[in-house]
Amino acid sequence: MASTPPSESFLFEVEPQPAPLPDPAELVAKLNPEQRRAVETTEGPLLVLAGAGSGKTRVITTRVAYMVAKGTPPESILALTFTNKAAGEMKERIGALVGKERGEALFAGTFHSFCLELLRKHLDKIGFPRGFYLCDTGDQISTVKGAMGDFATADAKKRPGDVLAAISLFKSKLMTPAQALAAATDIDDELVAKTWERYEERLRHSRLLDFDDLLLRALELFDSHPEVLKEVQDQYRYLFVDEYQDTNKPQYEIVRRIAEGHGNLCVVGDDDQSIYGWRGADITNILSFEHDFEGCTVVKLETNYRSTSAILNAANRVIQNNIERHDKTLRAAREGGAALRLFRLGDEIEEAQFVMRDIQEKCRTPHWRLSDFVVLFRTAVQPRAIEMELQSAGIPYKLVGGQSFFDRKEVRDVLAYLRLLVNPNDEISLLRVINAPPRGIGRTSLDRVLDFAASKEISISSAFDRAAEIPGLSPTVAKTVADLRRLLATLGGMQHSISMEALIDRTLEGVNYRAELERCYPDPVAREKRSRSLDDIKRWAEWHKERKKRPSLKSFLGDLALNAGEIPGRGEKEEGPIERLTLMTLHAAKGLEFPQVYMIGLEEGLMPHGRSAKEGNIEEERRLMYVGITRAKLELTLSHTRERNKFGTRVKSMPSRFVYELKGTPPPDDWIPAGLEPEERKAAKKKAKRKARKRPAR
Repeated sequence: MASTPPSESFLFEVEPQPAPLPDPAELVAKLNPEQRRAVETTEGPLLVLAGAGSGKTRVITTRVAYMVAKGTPPESILALTFTNKAAGEMKERIGALVGKERGEALFAGTFHSFCLELLRKHLDKIGFPRGFYLCDTGDQISTVKGAMGDFATADAKKRPGDVLAAISLFKSKLMTPAQALAAATDIDDELVAKTWERYEERLRHSRLLDFDDLLLRALELFDSHPEVLKEVQDQYRYLFVDEYQDTNKPQYEIVRRIAEGHGNLCVVGDDDQSIYGWRGADITNILSFEHDFEGCTVVKLETNYRSTSAILNAANRVIQNNIERHDKTLRAAREGGAALRLFRLGDEIEEAQFVMRDIQEKCRTPHWRLSDFVVLFRTAVQPRAIEMELQSAGIPYKLVGGQSFFDRKEVRDVLAYLRLLVNPNDEISLLRVINAPPRGIGRTSLDRVLDFAASKEISISSAFDRAAEIPGLSPTVAKTVADLRRLLATLGGMQHSISMEALIDRTLEGVNYRAELERCYPDPVAREKRSRSLDDIKRWAEWHKERKKRPSLKSFLGDLALNAGEIPGRGEKEEGPIERLTLMTLHAAKGLEFPQVYMIGLEEGLMPHGRSAKEGNIEEERRLMYVGITRAKLELTLSHTRERNKFGTRVKSMPSRFVYELKGTPPPDDWIPAGLEPEERKAAKKKAKRKARKRPAR
């Protein structure tokens, strides 16, 4: 009997099908009329004025999904925002609406990440080597500090961080070092301008760009190579900008140039929440949008879904005192709510004790948890009194804005070593680690090398290559540095053959970095804590590999530099769901919300800040007050003190002008505003005393 032949099996290859597109009508069905108009206006310039808590993110993501559902290719959409976290959330939410593959196809990222990608393709067109690297904030400060040494005098009061901030502010206004020097009015201004020029030279020698340079070089590329701009305009037919009120001049110019190609520009923002003028944000960008982009449509989102009407009424009362703003009024989606509470306490200690006891009392009920509460303040020194009270009572809390992961010495050292593996010309990193751990290379030897490099107009690495020509440089020092650079070159050659985690371990072992930890932190507990930071670097390397298609050490370092401000220190991310109270500055609170908000220190000189009042920036301070008020969902508690400790002296406090604006009453006769010059303040005090003497007895 013949055997039965085996049955044939067939394998069919089936292409995965993209997720079905949603029905555009269903996408907008649950939106309010204003939100729906913003979503359905897809062509031409559009300004969406999104008040606090008005569903801004929902409108942005729905609008993109609506356009894709109506046939717009996602690859033609460019969405720019200010944080990688916001960009990631945007892509995720869009992907949930139109399918992950389509969500990944659009470009949603920060201005800096967009410019970085652009420059990686075209930077050689403007005379800069293609293999450039990004300089992080820590190394920017180190470079500025080194540059300052050439110009600083005993009379100069600026610190490196202040000089770097001033340079960044100048760049945000599209100024040059020469223009800054011409505009200088004192020795500190001259120091900034001269340091800036030397700072740029040092970055150039190391083939480094800082964050501001990403924007400026992109503009330079657009202006000098119109074909590159045309390519970008043709690729991205639809441009979105989130938080438009926070854009500076270079960002505005980048947006304007791209939008000129097609006119399809949608910006979303709220001029009432423009609080970053001190770092270059230009509120006129959003105030002048209708003038700058002819034929624009304006949609106001004024329905607030976050706060009660009591809270919004207070916010409206304050912000209506600003002159430079678009006319709009927040309306609560839900009426009623608890009335605001305002307390006047004796001093900052009594204020701290009141806040702590009040929160403790509320948390004794089942309605509230510590995580429902936030304490907001204007300046970084204000939470000290509250921290002492919380620590004494054993109440867990987190202070937002503590030391950054990237501010730690060991983190900056190790990242400098890793940067040298991919960029041996990085003289900033070389100078950082040349004696970490100690290698017997003294200050005098380094000065000789630096002087030689400056005289020959070469990099420090090139100067060490010519060590025999440097007068007085010890052969031992030259050999030590040569051995270090040879070791780093060997390690650098491994970056494509072993994992990043293994390369980090080999680098730490090769340079004997554990000896540096032992030298700097003799206490075993402190040393172990610092050692864990090195594990964190490997953890971030692993995270980078998981989210990048073609991860490399270079892409990892670039990613870390771009994300530096968004990466928490150890503990902030790992403490998980621990119930704790939040303390944060008003600036850090933007974009967040809490059921219970306490705003402390509502006094002239603190809120509004004395320096801002003196410089005539009261409107921005009022916007900051507005931001604080609109963080509250259910209850808002405000406080100020009769006196406060300032530089070791008890000083009488004046209630903030914003307190009187909330009340709808003018300040009393004896009230003295912040921001007065010493002579003006004396005159104001005398005037107040005269009025007090004339006041009839009660």
